Amino acid sequence: MKIERLAVRQFRNLRDFVFEPRDGINVIYGKNAQGKTNLLEAMWLFTGGKSFRGARDSEMIEFGAETARLDMNFFCEERSQNAVILIQNKKRNASLNGVEKNSALDLMGKFRAVIFSPEHLSLVKAGPAMRRNFVDGALCQIKPVYARLLYQYNRTLAQRNALLKDIPRHSELLDTLEIWDEKLSRYGGEIIRERFSYLKRLNPPAKEIYEGISRNSEEFSLHYRCGVIQKKGGAEYYSKEMREALSAARSDDVAAGFTTVGPHRDDVEISVDGFSARSYASQGQQRSAVLALKLAEAVLLEQKTQEEPVVFLDDVMSELDAGRQDYLLNHLEKRQIFITCCEPETVGRLSGGGRFEMENGRLFVR
Repeated sequence: MKIERLAVRQFRNLRDFVFEPRDGINVIYGKNAQGKTNLLEAMWLFTGGKSFRGARDSEMIEFGAETARLDMNFFCEERSQNAVILIQNKKRNASLNGVEKNSALDLMGKFRAVIFSPEHLSLVKAGPAMRRNFVDGALCQIKPVYARLLYQYNRTLAQRNALLKDIPRHSELLDTLEIWDEKLSRYGGEIIRERFSYLKRLNPPAKEIYEGISRNSEEFSLHYRCGVIQKKGGAEYYSKEMREALSAARSDDVAAGFTTVGPHRDDVEISVDGFSARSYASQGQQRSAVLALKLAEAVLLEQKTQEEPVVFLDDVMSELDAGRQDYLLNHLEKRQIFITCCEPETVGRLSGGGRFEMENGRLFVR
């Protein structure tokens, strides 16, 4: 998997240009606010996911323009392919190899990548939502139908929550909760099953990588903390358990005005030497844990697709010490990598690949 060419037009502050990256490591450097992260974001959108910065579509269009256009050639499945994304105020249209898609979401699973940004350094110490998003984002690339499942769950959840807010004023609506409970538990059971399965596969490579970084001086483990499940089973069992949990929590849900149980409330526990990394790990241990998770994500993606994913490292090298930098790059050496940094000396010891300077939205080959 590699990017061969990217044409950018009216995207954020980037001036219209064509970017032809090299195989191996591509270093994109420049001062802050010049457009380095914008360039990574433009490439990342071809995974079919949302902006890794949480941006709305309207925020990704150049000021004063109505549409942004991204056109990328990439090598995947032993052939060159082309994808185009048109970003409008509230919609992203896409095409793949000249065939129009319903939305950019339909590109999911065609171009695959892993992103490691400064925000991910908070993955261990942040709240449960960030860890759920990490697992869900990885699952969407490995199994694109999961993205549709997640959408259906979240839409049903929003509808149930809206109903819960109305019930105190319209008690006759209480009986209609059964309909939403059935739908929500069906989708929720599938999500719980997929998360359990993914974390079971992620744990061995993450454990191996973490213990390699720590030189086997510390043990690492992952556990899915599901609020409605007491033991592992299949999707049907999970759906049944969730349905019962929704029934038991109905009074609490009506009082709160939102759904208090389900996979949208679950967490991933990261442990070092048997203790919660969130509560007890040092900053160095937490960063090693994040590094292990992101590298393991790339490993699973490669195992599933038989192709190395493209890797984006957005201004994280300066946040890692020399030992962690070396470990990261050594484990990614076979892949096409894009590194952003303020000073090229940050990764000055690297040889080969390409070096590009970003200045005021313009990209220069160095």
